[in-house]
Amino acid sequence: MIEDVEIDYLVRIADRILEKKLKSCGAVLVEGPKWCGKSTTCKQQANSVVYLQDPQTREQEIGLAYNAPGVFLDRTPPFLIDEWQEAPIVWDAIRFEVDRRHRFGQFILTGSATPLDQKKKVEIRHSGIGRLTRMRMWTMSLFESGDSSGKVSLSDMFDGKPVGATSGTTLEEYAYLTCRGGWPMSVGVEREVALQQAFNYVDQLVSFDFVKAGGPPGNEDRVRHLLASYSRNTSTPASKALMIRDMKRNGEEAFDDETFSSYYEVLGSLFVFEELEAWNPNIRSKARVQSAKVRHFTDPSIATAALGLGPNDLIGDLKTFGLLFESLCVRDLRAYSSALDGGLYHYRDSNGLEADAVIHLRDGRYALVEVKFGRQEDIDMAAGHLLKLAGLIDTSRMPSPSCLIIVTAKNAAYRRPDGVYVVPLACLRP
Repeated sequence: MIEDVEIDYLVRIADRILEKKLKSCGAVLVEGPKWCGKSTTCKQQANSVVYLQDPQTREQEIGLAYNAPGVFLDRTPPFLIDEWQEAPIVWDAIRFEVDRRHRFGQFILTGSATPLDQKKKVEIRHSGIGRLTRMRMWTMSLFESGDSSGKVSLSDMFDGKPVGATSGTTLEEYAYLTCRGGWPMSVGVEREVALQQAFNYVDQLVSFDFVKAGGPPGNEDRVRHLLASYSRNTSTPASKALMIRDMKRNGEEAFDDETFSSYYEVLGSLFVFEELEAWNPNIRSKARVQSAKVRHFTDPSIATAALGLGPNDLIGDLKTFGLLFESLCVRDLRAYSSALDGGLYHYRDSNGLEADAVIHLRDGRYALVEVKFGRQEDIDMAAGHLLKLAGLIDTSRMPSPSCLIIVTAKNAAYRRPDGVYVVPLACLRP
Protein backbone atom coordinates (compact mmCIF):
# COMPACT_ATOMS: atom_id res chain seq x y z
CA MET A 1 0.00 0.00 0.00
CA ILE A 2 1.25 3.50 -0.78
CA GLU A 3 1.72 5.93 2.09
CA ASP A 4 0.07 9.10 0.74
CA VAL A 5 -3.53 7.80 0.87
CA GLU A 6 -6.06 10.63 0.89
CA ILE A 7 -7.52 11.13 4.36
CA ASP A 8 -10.99 11.71 2.92
CA TYR A 9 -10.91 8.76 0.54
CA LEU A 10 -14.39 7.27 0.18
CA VAL A 11 -14.45 3.50 -0.07
CA ARG A 12 -15.47 2.33 -3.53
CA ILE A 13 -17.11 -0.89 -4.69
CA ALA A 14 -14.18 -1.20 -7.07
CA ASP A 15 -11.72 -1.54 -4.16
CA ARG A 16 -12.55 -5.18 -3.45
CA ILE A 17 -12.94 -6.05 -7.12
CA LEU A 18 -9.48 -4.66 -7.90
CA GLU A 19 -7.96 -6.45 -4.92
CA LYS A 20 -9.48 -9.74 -6.08
CA LYS A 21 -8.28 -9.28 -9.65
CA LEU A 22 -4.73 -8.43 -8.56
CA LYS A 23 -4.62 -11.73 -6.69
CA SER A 24 -5.54 -13.69 -9.80
CA CYS A 25 -3.80 -11.97 -12.73
CA GLY A 26 -0.51 -10.32 -13.58
CA ALA A 27 -2.01 -7.01 -14.66
CA VAL A 28 -5.36 -5.26 -14.33
CA LEU A 29 -6.71 -2.65 -16.75
CA VAL A 30 -9.23 -0.33 -15.06
CA GLU A 31 -11.36 1.54 -17.59
CA GLY A 32 -14.05 4.18 -17.24
CA PRO A 33 -14.91 7.82 -17.88
CA LYS A 34 -12.68 10.67 -16.82
CA TRP A 35 -13.20 12.00 -13.30
CA CYS A 36 -14.89 8.83 -12.03
CA GLY A 37 -12.07 8.17 -9.55
CA LYS A 38 -10.01 5.48 -11.29
CA SER A 39 -6.61 6.93 -10.43
CA THR A 40 -7.47 7.63 -6.79
CA THR A 41 -8.97 4.19 -6.28
CA CYS A 42 -6.10 2.34 -7.97
CA LYS A 43 -3.53 4.37 -6.05
CA GLN A 44 -4.80 2.84 -2.81
CA GLN A 45 -3.40 -0.54 -3.88
CA ALA A 46 -0.31 0.59 -5.79
CA ASN A 47 3.24 0.74 -4.49
CA SER A 48 4.55 2.88 -7.35
CA VAL A 49 2.79 5.26 -9.73
CA VAL A 50 3.45 7.12 -12.96
CA TYR A 51 1.01 9.66 -14.43
CA LEU A 52 1.40 9.79 -18.20
CA GLN A 53 -0.63 13.01 -18.46
CA ASP A 54 1.48 14.89 -15.89
CA PRO A 55 3.03 17.76 -17.93
CA GLN A 56 6.13 17.80 -15.72
CA THR A 57 7.08 14.17 -16.34
CA ARG A 58 5.04 13.19 -19.41
CA GLU A 59 7.79 13.59 -22.03
CA GLN A 60 10.39 11.79 -19.93
CA GLU A 61 8.14 8.87 -18.97
CA ILE A 62 6.69 8.30 -22.44
CA GLY A 63 10.18 8.47 -23.93
CA LEU A 64 11.34 5.87 -21.44
CA ALA A 65 8.34 3.66 -22.22
CA TYR A 66 9.16 3.67 -25.94
CA ASN A 67 12.94 3.50 -25.77
CA ALA A 68 13.57 1.43 -22.64
CA PRO A 69 10.33 -0.36 -21.66
CA GLY A 70 12.20 -2.75 -19.38
CA VAL A 71 13.54 0.15 -17.35
CA PHE A 72 10.16 1.92 -17.42
CA LEU A 73 8.43 -1.12 -15.91
CA ASP A 74 11.12 -1.84 -13.32
CA ARG A 75 9.24 -0.32 -10.36
CA THR A 76 7.83 -1.74 -7.16
CA PRO A 77 4.66 -3.75 -7.87
CA PRO A 78 1.83 -3.22 -8.06
CA PHE A 79 2.98 -0.48 -10.46
CA LEU A 80 0.19 1.87 -11.52
CA ILE A 81 0.42 3.38 -15.02
CA ASP A 82 -2.23 6.10 -15.17
CA GLU A 83 -3.76 6.81 -18.62
CA TRP A 84 -1.78 4.05 -20.30
CA GLN A 85 -3.16 4.93 -23.75
CA GLU A 86 -0.70 7.84 -23.87
CA ALA A 87 2.00 5.21 -24.50
CA PRO A 88 0.25 2.15 -26.02
CA ILE A 89 3.56 0.32 -26.41
CA VAL A 90 3.44 -0.53 -22.70
CA TRP A 91 0.63 -3.03 -23.43
CA ASP A 92 2.90 -5.53 -25.15
CA ALA A 93 5.76 -4.71 -22.78
CA ILE A 94 3.58 -5.56 -19.79
CA ARG A 95 2.43 -8.79 -21.40
CA PHE A 96 6.08 -9.80 -21.86
CA GLU A 97 7.07 -8.73 -18.34
CA VAL A 98 4.17 -10.63 -16.73
CA ASP A 99 5.30 -13.74 -18.61
CA ARG A 100 8.86 -13.22 -17.47
CA ARG A 101 8.04 -12.63 -13.80
CA HIS A 102 5.31 -15.27 -13.63
CA ARG A 103 3.61 -13.51 -10.69
CA PHE A 104 0.21 -12.01 -10.05
CA GLY A 105 -0.46 -8.40 -9.05
CA GLN A 106 2.37 -6.75 -10.96
CA PHE A 107 0.69 -3.89 -12.84
CA ILE A 108 -2.40 -1.68 -12.76
CA LEU A 109 -3.32 0.35 -15.83
CA THR A 110 -6.02 3.01 -15.96
CA GLY A 111 -7.62 4.38 -19.10
CA SER A 112 -10.34 6.92 -19.77
CA ALA A 113 -10.06 6.52 -23.53
CA THR A 114 -9.68 3.58 -25.86
CA PRO A 115 -7.18 4.37 -28.65
CA LEU A 116 -9.18 4.31 -31.90
CA ASP A 117 -6.19 4.10 -34.24
CA GLN A 118 -3.35 2.18 -32.68
CA LYS A 119 -1.33 2.26 -35.92
CA LYS A 120 -0.64 5.97 -35.50
CA LYS A 121 1.42 5.14 -32.44
CA VAL A 122 2.33 1.52 -32.21
CA GLU A 123 0.77 -1.78 -33.16
CA ILE A 124 -0.51 -3.81 -30.23
CA ARG A 125 0.32 -7.37 -31.21
CA HIS A 126 -1.21 -9.28 -28.32
CA SER A 127 -4.66 -9.13 -26.74
CA GLY A 128 -3.28 -9.67 -23.25
CA ILE A 129 -5.38 -12.79 -22.68
CA GLY A 130 -4.08 -14.72 -19.70
CA ARG A 131 -1.82 -11.89 -18.60
CA LEU A 132 -4.17 -8.94 -18.25
CA THR A 133 -7.76 -8.69 -17.06
CA ARG A 134 -10.16 -5.77 -17.43
CA MET A 135 -12.51 -4.14 -14.97
CA ARG A 136 -14.86 -1.19 -15.32
CA MET A 137 -15.33 1.71 -12.97
CA TRP A 138 -18.25 4.07 -12.97
CA THR A 139 -19.06 7.28 -11.18
CA MET A 140 -20.06 6.85 -7.56
CA SER A 141 -23.30 5.08 -6.72
CA LEU A 142 -25.52 6.56 -4.02
CA PHE A 143 -24.20 4.00 -1.56
CA GLU A 144 -20.60 4.98 -2.29
CA SER A 145 -21.32 8.70 -2.01
CA GLY A 146 -23.15 8.23 1.28
CA ASP A 147 -26.55 9.15 -0.17
CA SER A 148 -27.97 5.64 0.28
CA SER A 149 -28.37 4.21 3.77
CA GLY A 150 -27.56 0.73 2.48
CA LYS A 151 -30.25 -0.78 4.69
CA VAL A 152 -31.36 -3.15 1.92
CA SER A 153 -28.87 -5.56 0.40
CA LEU A 154 -29.18 -6.72 -3.20
CA SER A 155 -27.41 -9.90 -2.14
CA ASP A 156 -30.03 -10.55 0.55
CA MET A 157 -32.83 -10.22 -1.98
CA PHE A 158 -31.11 -12.76 -4.21
CA ASP A 159 -31.17 -15.08 -1.19
CA GLY A 160 -34.89 -14.44 -0.64
CA LYS A 161 -34.46 -12.74 2.72
CA PRO A 162 -37.08 -10.31 4.07
CA VAL A 163 -36.44 -6.57 3.85
CA GLY A 164 -37.72 -3.67 5.90
CA ALA A 165 -36.42 -0.13 5.91
CA THR A 166 -37.44 3.46 5.41
CA SER A 167 -35.85 6.32 3.52
CA GLY A 168 -36.29 10.04 4.03
CA THR A 169 -35.00 10.94 0.57
CA THR A 170 -37.55 13.14 -1.20
CA LEU A 171 -38.29 13.44 -4.91
CA GLU A 172 -36.60 16.85 -4.86
CA GLU A 173 -33.46 15.26 -3.41
CA TYR A 174 -33.49 12.55 -6.09
CA ALA A 175 -33.70 15.34 -8.69
CA TYR A 176 -30.62 16.95 -7.14
CA LEU A 177 -28.74 13.65 -7.03
CA THR A 178 -29.57 12.99 -10.68
CA CYS A 179 -28.20 16.38 -11.74
CA ARG A 180 -25.23 16.24 -9.38
CA GLY A 181 -24.16 12.84 -10.58
CA GLY A 182 -21.63 10.56 -8.98
CA TRP A 183 -18.48 12.51 -9.81
CA PRO A 184 -16.18 12.23 -6.77
CA MET A 185 -15.47 15.97 -6.92
CA SER A 186 -19.20 16.66 -6.50
CA VAL A 187 -19.52 14.75 -3.23
CA GLY A 188 -19.32 16.63 0.06
CA VAL A 189 -19.20 20.12 -1.42
CA GLU A 190 -21.78 22.90 -1.47
CA ARG A 191 -24.77 22.45 -3.75
CA GLU A 192 -23.89 24.91 -6.53
CA VAL A 193 -20.31 23.63 -6.76
CA ALA A 194 -21.56 20.05 -6.90
CA LEU A 195 -24.04 20.80 -9.68
CA GLN A 196 -21.33 22.48 -11.75
CA GLN A 197 -19.22 19.33 -12.08
CA ALA A 198 -21.33 17.68 -14.80
CA PHE A 199 -21.32 20.92 -16.82
CA ASN A 200 -17.53 21.04 -16.47
CA TYR A 201 -17.32 17.45 -17.69
CA VAL A 202 -19.42 18.16 -20.79
CA ASP A 203 -17.47 21.34 -21.57
CA GLN A 204 -14.16 19.46 -21.33
CA LEU A 205 -15.57 16.63 -23.41
CA VAL A 206 -16.71 18.73 -26.36
CA SER A 207 -13.89 21.30 -26.35
CA PHE A 208 -10.90 19.02 -25.83
CA ASP A 209 -11.37 15.29 -25.24
CA PHE A 210 -13.48 14.68 -28.36
CA VAL A 211 -10.76 16.03 -30.66
CA LYS A 212 -7.94 14.37 -28.74
CA ALA A 213 -9.71 11.02 -29.12
CA GLY A 214 -9.84 11.39 -32.90
CA GLY A 215 -12.89 13.55 -33.55
CA PRO A 216 -12.78 16.33 -36.18
CA PRO A 217 -11.87 19.75 -34.72
CA GLY A 218 -14.13 22.79 -34.89
CA ASN A 219 -17.36 20.87 -34.31
CA GLU A 220 -18.23 21.64 -30.70
CA ASP A 221 -21.82 22.60 -31.52
CA ARG A 222 -22.40 19.37 -33.44
CA VAL A 223 -21.05 17.30 -30.56
CA ARG A 224 -23.37 19.16 -28.18
CA HIS A 225 -26.32 18.51 -30.49
CA LEU A 226 -25.58 14.78 -30.55
CA LEU A 227 -25.27 14.71 -26.76
CA ALA A 228 -28.55 16.61 -26.41
CA SER A 229 -30.40 14.22 -28.72
CA TYR A 230 -28.96 11.23 -26.90
CA SER A 231 -30.09 12.85 -23.64
CA ARG A 232 -33.64 13.25 -24.90
CA ASN A 233 -33.64 9.53 -25.71
CA THR A 234 -32.08 8.28 -22.47
CA SER A 235 -33.61 5.03 -21.15
CA THR A 236 -35.06 4.17 -24.56
CA PRO A 237 -33.86 1.85 -27.36
CA ALA A 238 -33.76 4.79 -29.80
CA SER A 239 -31.94 4.02 -33.03
CA LYS A 240 -29.30 6.30 -34.50
CA ALA A 241 -31.74 7.20 -37.28
CA LEU A 242 -34.32 8.25 -34.70
CA MET A 243 -31.77 10.45 -32.90
CA ILE A 244 -30.81 12.08 -36.21
CA ARG A 245 -34.49 12.85 -36.86
CA ASP A 246 -34.77 14.17 -33.30
CA MET A 247 -31.96 16.65 -33.95
CA LYS A 248 -33.73 17.89 -37.09
CA ARG A 249 -37.00 18.33 -35.18
CA ASN A 250 -35.17 20.46 -32.63
CA GLY A 251 -33.70 22.72 -35.30
CA GLU A 252 -30.18 21.39 -34.83
CA GLU A 253 -27.65 20.83 -37.61
CA ALA A 254 -28.44 17.64 -39.47
CA PHE A 255 -26.13 14.62 -39.37
CA ASP A 256 -25.89 11.97 -42.00
CA ASP A 257 -25.63 8.40 -40.78
CA GLU A 258 -21.88 8.12 -41.43
CA THR A 259 -21.05 11.34 -39.55
CA PHE A 260 -23.30 10.42 -36.64
CA SER A 261 -21.67 6.98 -36.40
CA SER A 262 -18.15 8.45 -36.45
CA TYR A 263 -18.97 10.96 -33.69
CA TYR A 264 -20.72 8.26 -31.70
CA GLU A 265 -17.67 5.99 -31.98
CA VAL A 266 -15.34 8.69 -30.66
CA LEU A 267 -17.63 9.44 -27.72
CA GLY A 268 -17.93 5.73 -27.03
CA SER A 269 -14.15 5.43 -26.89
CA LEU A 270 -14.25 7.99 -24.07
CA PHE A 271 -16.70 5.85 -22.05
CA VAL A 272 -19.39 8.54 -22.29
CA PHE A 273 -22.09 5.93 -22.94
CA GLU A 274 -22.94 2.85 -20.87
CA GLU A 275 -25.70 1.12 -22.78
CA LEU A 276 -27.68 -1.90 -21.68
CA GLU A 277 -27.41 -4.99 -23.85
CA ALA A 278 -30.50 -7.11 -24.39
CA TRP A 279 -31.09 -10.22 -22.30
CA ASN A 280 -32.27 -13.21 -24.28
CA PRO A 281 -33.83 -15.84 -21.99
CA ASN A 282 -35.54 -19.11 -22.80
CA ILE A 283 -39.23 -18.22 -22.68
CA ARG A 284 -42.49 -20.00 -23.44
CA SER A 285 -43.78 -17.35 -25.80
CA LYS A 286 -43.90 -16.58 -29.51
CA ALA A 287 -43.02 -12.97 -28.81
CA ARG A 288 -39.87 -11.71 -30.49
CA VAL A 289 -37.22 -10.54 -28.04
CA GLN A 290 -35.94 -7.06 -28.90
CA SER A 291 -32.18 -6.95 -29.43
CA ALA A 292 -31.67 -3.16 -29.45
CA LYS A 293 -29.54 -1.61 -26.73
CA VAL A 294 -31.14 0.81 -24.27
CA ARG A 295 -29.41 4.18 -24.27
CA HIS A 296 -27.75 5.36 -21.07
CA PHE A 297 -24.90 7.71 -20.31
CA THR A 298 -22.28 6.49 -17.87
CA ASP A 299 -23.83 9.01 -15.46
CA PRO A 300 -27.28 10.64 -15.75
CA SER A 301 -25.85 14.07 -14.95
CA ILE A 302 -24.26 14.11 -18.41
CA ALA A 303 -27.79 14.17 -19.82
CA THR A 304 -28.98 16.98 -17.56
CA ALA A 305 -25.85 19.03 -18.32
CA ALA A 306 -26.17 18.42 -22.06
CA LEU A 307 -29.76 19.68 -21.90
CA GLY A 308 -28.96 22.52 -19.51
CA LEU A 309 -31.30 21.20 -16.83
CA GLY A 310 -31.24 21.57 -13.06
CA PRO A 311 -33.20 19.89 -10.26
CA ASN A 312 -36.13 22.30 -10.51
CA ASP A 313 -36.44 21.59 -14.23
CA LEU A 314 -36.78 17.87 -13.50
CA ILE A 315 -39.46 18.44 -10.87
CA GLY A 316 -41.34 20.50 -13.45
CA ASP A 317 -41.08 17.77 -16.12
CA LEU A 318 -41.76 14.43 -14.48
CA LYS A 319 -41.75 12.55 -17.80
CA THR A 320 -38.12 13.52 -18.46
CA PHE A 321 -37.30 13.03 -14.79
CA GLY A 322 -38.73 9.51 -14.91
CA LEU A 323 -36.39 8.52 -17.74
CA LEU A 324 -33.39 10.05 -16.01
CA PHE A 325 -34.32 8.49 -12.67
CA GLU A 326 -34.32 5.13 -14.43
CA SER A 327 -30.82 5.94 -15.72
CA LEU A 328 -29.72 6.85 -12.18
CA CYS A 329 -31.00 3.46 -10.96
CA VAL A 330 -29.25 1.66 -13.82
CA ARG A 331 -25.97 3.36 -12.91
CA ASP A 332 -26.22 2.13 -9.32
CA LEU A 333 -27.47 -1.35 -10.21
CA ARG A 334 -24.55 -1.75 -12.58
CA ALA A 335 -22.08 -1.05 -9.78
CA TYR A 336 -23.92 -3.23 -7.26
CA SER A 337 -24.20 -6.16 -9.67
CA SER A 338 -20.46 -5.94 -10.40
CA ALA A 339 -19.81 -6.42 -6.67
CA LEU A 340 -21.74 -9.71 -6.91
CA ASP A 341 -19.88 -10.92 -10.01
CA GLY A 342 -22.79 -10.01 -12.21
CA GLY A 343 -23.75 -7.95 -15.22
CA LEU A 344 -26.71 -5.78 -16.13
CA TYR A 345 -29.03 -6.18 -19.12
CA HIS A 346 -32.58 -5.28 -20.16
CA TYR A 347 -35.55 -7.21 -21.57
CA ARG A 348 -38.12 -6.06 -24.14
CA ASP A 349 -40.29 -8.15 -26.44
CA SER A 350 -42.72 -7.58 -29.29
CA ASN A 351 -45.71 -7.96 -26.94
CA GLY A 352 -44.62 -4.91 -24.93
CA LEU A 353 -43.42 -6.89 -21.93
CA GLU A 354 -40.22 -5.52 -20.43
CA ALA A 355 -37.83 -5.36 -17.50
CA ASP A 356 -35.87 -2.13 -17.15
CA ALA A 357 -32.94 -4.14 -15.82
CA VAL A 358 -31.94 -7.78 -15.52
CA ILE A 359 -29.17 -8.54 -13.04
CA HIS A 360 -27.46 -11.76 -14.13
CA LEU A 361 -24.84 -13.26 -11.81
CA ARG A 362 -21.98 -15.50 -12.81
CA ASP A 363 -23.46 -18.43 -10.87
CA GLY A 364 -26.54 -18.38 -13.12
CA ARG A 365 -28.95 -16.62 -10.75
CA TYR A 366 -30.76 -13.56 -12.00
CA ALA A 367 -33.22 -10.87 -10.92
CA LEU A 368 -35.83 -8.98 -12.93
CA VAL A 369 -36.07 -5.27 -12.11
CA GLU A 370 -38.51 -2.47 -12.90
CA VAL A 371 -38.01 1.21 -12.01
CA LYS A 372 -40.93 3.39 -10.90
CA PHE A 373 -41.23 6.69 -9.06
CA GLY A 374 -43.63 5.20 -6.55
CA ARG A 375 -47.31 5.75 -7.34
CA GLN A 376 -49.15 2.70 -6.04
CA GLU A 377 -50.88 2.03 -9.35
CA ASP A 378 -47.52 2.10 -11.14
CA ILE A 379 -46.00 -0.26 -8.59
CA ASP A 380 -48.94 -2.66 -8.95
CA MET A 381 -48.61 -2.59 -12.74
CA ALA A 382 -44.85 -3.14 -12.59
CA ALA A 383 -45.28 -6.07 -10.21
CA GLY A 384 -47.79 -7.61 -12.61
CA HIS A 385 -45.37 -7.26 -15.52
CA LEU A 386 -42.52 -8.82 -13.56
CA LEU A 387 -44.68 -11.75 -12.45
CA LYS A 388 -45.92 -12.28 -15.99
CA LEU A 389 -42.39 -12.29 -17.39
CA ALA A 390 -41.23 -14.66 -14.64
CA GLY A 391 -44.12 -16.96 -15.54
CA LEU A 392 -42.98 -17.15 -19.16
CA ILE A 393 -39.52 -18.46 -18.28
CA ASP A 394 -39.01 -21.99 -19.58
CA THR A 395 -37.79 -23.54 -16.33
CA SER A 396 -36.93 -26.78 -18.10
CA ARG A 397 -34.07 -24.88 -19.76
CA MET A 398 -33.12 -22.24 -17.18
CA PRO A 399 -33.89 -21.48 -13.51
CA SER A 400 -36.66 -19.20 -12.32
CA PRO A 401 -35.63 -15.68 -11.31
CA SER A 402 -34.17 -15.49 -7.81
CA CYS A 403 -36.11 -12.30 -7.10
CA LEU A 404 -38.32 -9.64 -8.62
CA ILE A 405 -37.52 -6.05 -7.65
CA ILE A 406 -39.15 -2.67 -8.13
CA VAL A 407 -36.71 0.18 -7.43
CA THR A 408 -38.55 3.35 -6.46
CA ALA A 409 -38.28 6.87 -5.07
CA LYS A 410 -40.76 5.97 -2.31
CA ASN A 411 -39.99 5.97 1.40
CA ALA A 412 -40.42 2.31 2.40
CA ALA A 413 -38.72 -0.96 1.51
CA TYR A 414 -40.84 -4.09 1.86
CA ARG A 415 -41.80 -7.37 0.25
CA ARG A 416 -45.27 -7.55 -1.24
CA PRO A 417 -47.59 -10.54 -0.63
CA ASP A 418 -46.91 -11.65 -4.21
CA GLY A 419 -43.18 -11.84 -3.39
CA VAL A 420 -42.07 -8.75 -5.32
CA TYR A 421 -39.59 -6.52 -3.47
CA VAL A 422 -40.19 -2.75 -3.44
CA VAL A 423 -37.04 -0.84 -2.53
CA PRO A 424 -36.16 2.89 -2.51
CA LEU A 425 -32.96 3.53 -4.41
CA ALA A 426 -31.64 5.46 -1.41
CA CYS A 427 -31.81 2.30 0.74
CA LEU A 428 -29.94 -0.01 -1.64
CA ARG A 429 -26.44 -1.50 -1.50
CA PRO A 430 -24.74 -4.53 -3.09
